[in-house]
Formats: sequence, C-alpha cells, structure tokens
Amino acid sequence: MTELEKYYNKFDEDHRLTTRHGQVEFTTSMKYIHDFIPNGEQMRILDIGAGTGRYSVPLSEEGHSVTAVELVPRNLKVLELKHSSVNCWPGDARDLHFLSDESFDLTLLFGPMYHLHTRDEQVQALTEARRVTKKGGIIFVAYLMNEYSIIQYCFKKNKIRECMENGSVTLDFHTVPSPDQLYTYLRIEDIDEINRMTESKRLKLIAADGAADYMRRELNAMDEETFALFIKYHLATCERPELLGASSHLVDILQN
Repeated sequence: MTELEKYYNKFDEDHRLTTRHGQVEFTTSMKYIHDFIPNGEQMRILDIGAGTGRYSVPLSEEGHSVTAVELVPRNLKVLELKHSSVNCWPGDARDLHFLSDESFDLTLLFGPMYHLHTRDEQVQALTEARRVTKKGGIIFVAYLMNEYSIIQYCFKKNKIRECMENGSVTLDFHTVPSPDQLYTYLRIEDIDEINRMTESKRLKLIAADGAADYMRRELNAMDEETFALFIKYHLATCERPELLGASSHLVDILQN
C-alpha cells in the first residue's frame, strides 16, 4: 500500500468539503463549473482524481454524463457504494489510456496535482487531461499553494528553521517537493510554467477558498447569516490577483 493510499484510507474527504471551510471551496468550485455549463445543456464531464465523488455525484444528479477516475481503491469503493450514475474507473491521472481522445466537454483535475512531485509528472497529468478533453472544452486544475504551507505549517507550527535546515524550504521560502512528502505546494509562477510547457490557455485563475482555511475556528463560530455573507464576500473577491497566492487552493480554468 502506498503512503497516498494509507493517508486516504484514514482521511474523510466527504467530511472535509462539508465543514465550513470546505463549503467555501465546494461552493466556489461548483459556482465556476456551472458558469461554464450552458443553461439546460447536458455535458460529458470527466472527474480525474474524483476521490469519493464529492463533485462527480452532484454533477451526475444534475443530468450530466460523468466519468470518475480515482487512484485510491478505498475512495473508489466509497464512490461506487453511493449507487449513482457515475461511470467509475480505477486509474492514474498520468495515464488515461483507457479513455479516448477528445471525449469530454469539461474535465476536472481537482486532486492529482496535490500529490505529483515533479514538473514532468505535473505536465504529464495536464497533457492527458487535455488529450481527453474536446477542442474548445474546459479544464479545471486545482493546486495547493506555497504561501499557505509556509504560513500554516512552517511558521504557525514553528517548523520553519527545521524545514530550511533539511532543505524542504529554500532561502526564498519556496517549498521543495519530494516523494517522502504527501503534498506538493506551488506558486503562481510554477503554475504558469506548467501551462507554458503544455501550451495551455488560461481563462480564469481563482482562489477556491481564499482566507477560509486560515479561519476555521472563526467560520465554525459564525451564525448562518454571517457565514452566508462570508461566502458572498469570498465570491466577490476570489479572482482578485493580490489575494490569489495566499489561498490554500487555487483553481486554474483553461480552455483546451
């Protein structure tokens, strides 16, 4: 069993996206997905790294034809047990040979980039997503952000000196991905480089959760009316360039 499988055997992704901070990410992502679905049109949607189906299942319930690809067997089993209309495949984002070229109108790549440690692997995953997406189709790619990791882990948990001494953080505070770490954290310039290498065209770059991950306790303490205002605030500011880099998650929206 890989370290990734061990982690997700214990991690409840469904629960994460129903917490207050997770609701911000889910609400934002779904809002933008719907922005790129013409009214009343049923789409062919691919969810790569679908987890337990937090996005796949509701999109299928809207009438879309959804295919989910998931690497972790436990996650795939949980998704299959939901008895939805989602077409489930075991698979790796870097090799989607079982899917035909230009098969999907809209592709979600919401988890794999978190766990791919080299630029070649990241390029490979996005290249495969582009291959199976129709020309003119839309691809959503999610990333974990460098500054969130530096602030929340290195400084908040007082690990910064240790990380700099062991080489996992550079002198200019850029995290260094490695196979012995579960997550990979990027800066916007790293995402831009992946796009250049794959010749990808950006339509929008959004902060999926903005300040929400820094404010878990505060969000949990909010009454419903105040929390609704926070989501409204976030949706009003999630494209502001001066706020993007500090978000926990970014979503790059590309046109194939």
